Amino acid sequence: MDKFITVSGPAAPMLGANIDTDVIIPIQRLVGTGRTGLGPYAFERMRYAKDGSDNPDFVLNRPQYRDSPILLAGPNFGCGSSREGAVWALMGMGFRAVIAPSFGDIFFNNCFQNGLLPVRLPEDVIRRIADETEAAQGARHTVVDLARQVVVTPDGAEIPFTVDARKRDALLEGLDDIALTLKQKDAILAWQTADRAKRAWAWDSVER
Repeated sequence: MDKFITVSGPAAPMLGANIDTDVIIPIQRLVGTGRTGLGPYAFERMRYAKDGSDNPDFVLNRPQYRDSPILLAGPNFGCGSSREGAVWALMGMGFRAVIAPSFGDIFFNNCFQNGLLPVRLPEDVIRRIADETEAAQGARHTVVDLARQVVVTPDGAEIPFTVDARKRDALLEGLDDIALTLKQKDAILAWQTADRAKRAWAWDSVER
């Protein structure tokens, strides 16, 4: 997956609570659609009018937020089902970071497996970032700096955040769990060779 070091851009506000994974991506869109093709269907029920045209009242359709790489969200964002497609859909829209007071647990972990950074900040801080962004009509950017573990608001304030050290390092290096395991390939192969010598009977049964 792509490395995450820092991302900068207008932060798009969707501050409602309990936006679940079915709102992010309807289940029917996960059938026959590859992981890279879900972006157009993200937030589909809110994003489009009945005739398929853009809903002008939907915040992410506003010009200043159409290419936002950062999503500001409300409490319990990504709750509901465990579908990993919710993360794929957000990334398909161009988001690289989501800032919320809290997240659905499975969604939170799926983010790290795909290169989307979930940042927990207090609700009042998130509303402050939204207000500063709105006042500037998106012209001043928010910065999410994973290396320094700070969010820089449009007005320049630095807000620290915490991330599990292992997950942080994996994002900085662009590694999911499989890639992290493969970093230990030589040690794994050495153990397998030694164990095969000690317990040939076990390996014979596996390899037949």
